[in-house]
Amino acid sequence: MKPFDYQRATDADSAISVVSRDPEAHYIGGGTNLVDHMKLGITEPGKLVDITRLPYDRVESLPDGRVRIGATVRNSDLAAEPVIRQRYPVLAQALLSGASGQLRNLATTGGNLLQRTRCSYFQDVTTPCNKREPGSGCSALEGWNRHHAVLGASERCVATHPSDMAVALAALDAAVLVEGPDGQRTVPVTELHRLPGDEPERDTVLRHGELVTAVELPPLPFASRSRYRKVRDRASFAFALVSVAAVVELAEGTITDVRIALGGIAHKPWRATEAERVLRGAPATEETFLAAADAELAGAETLRDNEFKVPMTRNTLASVLRELTRQEGS
Repeated sequence: MKPFDYQRATDADSAISVVSRDPEAHYIGGGTNLVDHMKLGITEPGKLVDITRLPYDRVESLPDGRVRIGATVRNSDLAAEPVIRQRYPVLAQALLSGASGQLRNLATTGGNLLQRTRCSYFQDVTTPCNKREPGSGCSALEGWNRHHAVLGASERCVATHPSDMAVALAALDAAVLVEGPDGQRTVPVTELHRLPGDEPERDTVLRHGELVTAVELPPLPFASRSRYRKVRDRASFAFALVSVAAVVELAEGTITDVRIALGGIAHKPWRATEAERVLRGAPATEETFLAAADAELAGAETLRDNEFKVPMTRNTLASVLRELTRQEGS
């Protein structure tokens, strides 16, 4: 591991000033992803600025009904927060499906959002990877690609985003509060992460030095009827092959509103807008659920080892919708 300087931030302004002026500086929170990358030689920061002492460790219910989640709130604490469990169960379920209890005790909200792909070629510095070394090639295209993307990929990168939490946040229309050298701005979670295109090395729209300070959830009354389902190779400490986050509003057997995001199948949490279009105003039937899934997956492009993801996504989405609409009064 390359030697680095360490600095503990005492306020956001000074932390932003230090990182934005130094291209080799990085923020560090729980470090569950960054430290791994430092050990593997993927990332070699010259300076780490520790933000864990900044006042971003609270979950607040705001007067207008929004819920603000500080960037350094630990994943385990957020999953156990009563307002999250009661009003946004999809988020609590997503958090509890990720990693292990020990990692959730350390990982932060901001860090979870910004974690990088677990593509085996990205993590192996001996292999070509456009995300790690732009222009070197994508080894997964002709290599082992069982876990890779079927939507939104490019010829330069077929990696998937690993976060469960981010998929739930995308379905909830959450917003990310960001502070940087040019001031504050708000970025919808659905616009935070990028598709790979010609620049797969850029995971998000954040500029160097910008700091995630919080995530805000909207006052979405029907979010209490929500589910997160994760399909993976083993029951614990495994990344999603396919995941579904769904929020449904139902009235007399008709889907009046819906929010869906998919994980494990794209370079970013995939908001299923085509499926939502089919579902809104439609009867809550198996035929509707499958038609919605088919509409979303119409543009899927598979690789040698991941064709199974298309029917798996279709069946998982239909199953989650069936479960959410089974008991209208629940």
